[in-house]
Amino acid sequence: MIAHSSPISGVAAHRDQYVLTAGYDNQVILWDARTQRPLARAIHDHLANQGAFSPDGAYVVTSSSDHTARLWTVPNLQLVAVFADQQDDVEMSAFHPTRPLVATASRDHRVRVYDYSGRLMHTFSGHTADVISVEWMRDGEELVSSSDDGTIKRWSLKANELVADVDLDGIETDTIVIAPDGRIFAGNDAGEIIVIGHDARTRLPAHEAGIKRLVLDSGRSLLVSLSYDRTMRLWRVGGGLPEPAGVTALPPEVWPRSCSFEGDDHLVFSTFHASYRRYNWRRARWDDTELAPTHGINAVLPVQGQQWTIGDSGVVRVDGDVQARTGSLCNFLVAAEPLILTGGQLGKLFDARTGRELHQHRSPLNCGVAFEQGGATWAVIGTYTGEGIVLRNDGENFEHVADLPLHHNAVKGLACSGDLLCSVAADTSATWYRLSTLEPVARIERAHDRIANGCAGLGEGWFASVGRDRKLRIWSPEQRCEVLVTPHTHSVKCVCSSDDGRFVATGSYNGRVTIYDRRESRWCADERLTIAGVSSLAYDPNAGLFLASSYDGRVYQVAAQATR
Repeated sequence: MIAHSSPISGVAAHRDQYVLTAGYDNQVILWDARTQRPLARAIHDHLANQGAFSPDGAYVVTSSSDHTARLWTVPNLQLVAVFADQQDDVEMSAFHPTRPLVATASRDHRVRVYDYSGRLMHTFSGHTADVISVEWMRDGEELVSSSDDGTIKRWSLKANELVADVDLDGIETDTIVIAPDGRIFAGNDAGEIIVIGHDARTRLPAHEAGIKRLVLDSGRSLLVSLSYDRTMRLWRVGGGLPEPAGVTALPPEVWPRSCSFEGDDHLVFSTFHASYRRYNWRRARWDDTELAPTHGINAVLPVQGQQWTIGDSGVVRVDGDVQARTGSLCNFLVAAEPLILTGGQLGKLFDARTGRELHQHRSPLNCGVAFEQGGATWAVIGTYTGEGIVLRNDGENFEHVADLPLHHNAVKGLACSGDLLCSVAADTSATWYRLSTLEPVARIERAHDRIANGCAGLGEGWFASVGRDRKLRIWSPEQRCEVLVTPHTHSVKCVCSSDDGRFVATGSYNGRVTIYDRRESRWCADERLTIAGVSSLAYDPNAGLFLASSYDGRVYQVAAQATR
């Protein structure tokens, strides 16, 4: 049976005939929209991020973290062309409205245009950060792109150059759509829809957290906005500003990363499950068909000789046996005696021992760390909206103490060392706080060259951090850093150290783990464990091994091959 084994990151529909899904399992699946049964499957070499249908439905284009976009026929998904000039992940691709051309948006900061044979026709450079989305103007003469640099740029196909540059005040904008009259709708990380007309710009507060996807049905003048505040909002955009036309809370299995209009009545959504979810927007009713879970692991934690895991399904397992259920994807496990903390897409913090809810935040939770202070156990939880949720154990529960303004973007990693808390973020910044006073110590805006993905405490105020730039940075207690080039060829997802801080392990999205020996200043281990990504690392002091969890649902053991 064809199905996804990892979360679905992209979904697209062609009328009421076909649905295309792209997943973190590298799979692209074409489904019969009427029966929701799979028709064909294709494979990328890395995560498949998004997909789109050509206007006539004869082709699909898929975008992948393998640095390519690929053109396939419908309905058999036969490969036609590989668009392979990108030097980093391809986040999105878009078909020209009338000509056999495809535009790609890449994290290498560029927009490219190809013909259907795979020939590169144009390369547009000018963004200073990752390009996340691209769309064609209705006449097909211009392209519009949005980027993590906080700008929207318009490119002329005929002149082969930039023709307009719109500064959005530095706020990252993940998604844009373009109306037939030329209005651009942009959704930003502040939860705003920005309407950009020919001579005016208007900001519309729309969500309580960042907008991850806008979808436009120009024929019905309907706009959909998806946000990490776990809501979908429907807007009428016939003229003037968008007018509210409906709102719904997203089911726990829906990932607010992608959706598409399907036929006359439905929207289809990406999920953390094996298939997509449907919603009848006319009747405001979700389809209740049971979807099979996926079994990727997002976090592993050794606790008193036991191995705890949690992942896409939100099921807590101890040595493989079910311990508790949280109801949706979770990203981390933190030992904070007497509790073990976990949380994820629902914005809820849970006790992983029982599944009991402890706290509700306005956006998803990404990471966490615990520490002892004043005879009590404290925890800081990193959020998608940049806050660090500070909690203190009062004996039975964790009491919410404060929200620290750590970053302007998603917190990707938290760690403690000595009296310092370090956090890193998607905007490449790093922040240090004093644990004893919860006062800020330092902030470095460009701690990494690309998105920072994780950090680890090394003891006595020292830290390690990693990111998409494939560098390992070792930070002193005075925030000076040593930059080490890792052996990784793909973005580094996670980092962990041995208890004594000597060995630092790093794990990447292509399943590779490397270990750096700080005492001997050398890389002492390098293993490709799986074709799936390494999602987290933990150190097991009892075994003297690193544990690497993977999106393939397994936990691997890695030893540091030290020279004594």
